Amino acid sequence: MLVKRVKKLYEIDPKSWEHPADKAALSALKQLRGIDELIKLLVSVTTERSLKLMALSSSIKVSRNQYPKLHTILNNVVDTFDWDYTPSLFVTQSPFWNAGVMGVKEPFIIINSSMIKNFEENEVTAIIAHELGHIMSGHALYKTLMWLLTKISLNFIPMASLLITPIIIALYEWDRKSELTADRAKLLAVQDPVISYNILMKMAGAEDLTQVNLNDFFTQAQEYESQKTLLDGIHKILNQLWASHPFPVIRLQELKSWELSGYYQTILDGNYLRRGLHQANTNEDIRAGYEYYKETWKNKDDTLSKVASDVGEELEKVVEGIGRAAEGIGDTIKDIFRKNNT
Repeated sequence: MLVKRVKKLYEIDPKSWEHPADKAALSALKQLRGIDELIKLLVSVTTERSLKLMALSSSIKVSRNQYPKLHTILNNVVDTFDWDYTPSLFVTQSPFWNAGVMGVKEPFIIINSSMIKNFEENEVTAIIAHELGHIMSGHALYKTLMWLLTKISLNFIPMASLLITPIIIALYEWDRKSELTADRAKLLAVQDPVISYNILMKMAGAEDLTQVNLNDFFTQAQEYESQKTLLDGIHKILNQLWASHPFPVIRLQELKSWELSGYYQTILDGNYLRRGLHQANTNEDIRAGYEYYKETWKNKDDTLSKVASDVGEELEKVVEGIGRAAEGIGDTIKDIFRKNNT
């Protein structure tokens, strides 16, 4: 049996595949007043070293002698992206299908044991590539921040919920968009779209792929997209408000659209940004994300999208107001730090 050879993407810059909505949301998050103070506060309570020790004490660290196949897969994925950092990989005991990244200076990957048991080798390759994609795009810090916010009590901060909730909502919005970027990374790593689509189908409930049909799953995704009443639109927003991942059918549609756009094949053909030759531009990232959202709303024909389009200028004023409110949150957090340190 011939094994398809994966093309190595020499010196590729992750900006070559990053989703515009992810870049915009992350750029806006970095500009949010109060976010730096919150990061410093939480890191001082639970350091990166503590997180690594927790993984070392309760999981299996992948090596040549422990999960050797995973060790080879990780190194192959790192080599495909020509990346100069190989993160530690841990397997933790869990019945839930999940994987993630943690850490700041030396981020690492954790994958649940059930993923190893229920996914084929090429699917596990894609899953590890997805997590490496988060690391390459600088997502690990904010993924860690989200984890800490859900695990550590902030009762020692006066009015913590009022201060932190806007930041958490912004983190969730970015987190969902970051998954769209990481999905593109897994597609580039395995270079077979069906593998990525099958993973999403499994995540939706298809433990046995012989019992489902990929074309029908795409039809299901279109059925979801076709629900376009105003009430449907509101339900779609509320159903995802506190979700860390977009729904599988949304990720399926986004990934398929990117594959068909030509950008995916262009990268495989060797036409992409090289690391060190492209400087990040926050304003450009936010503008690209704004244009993406604008076109997304414009091209939809559901009632909610039309309403949003009609009041676009008013929404921009609201966003400006949120920005001013966020500055107030940041100033309040700073005042708390000053009082606690005097």
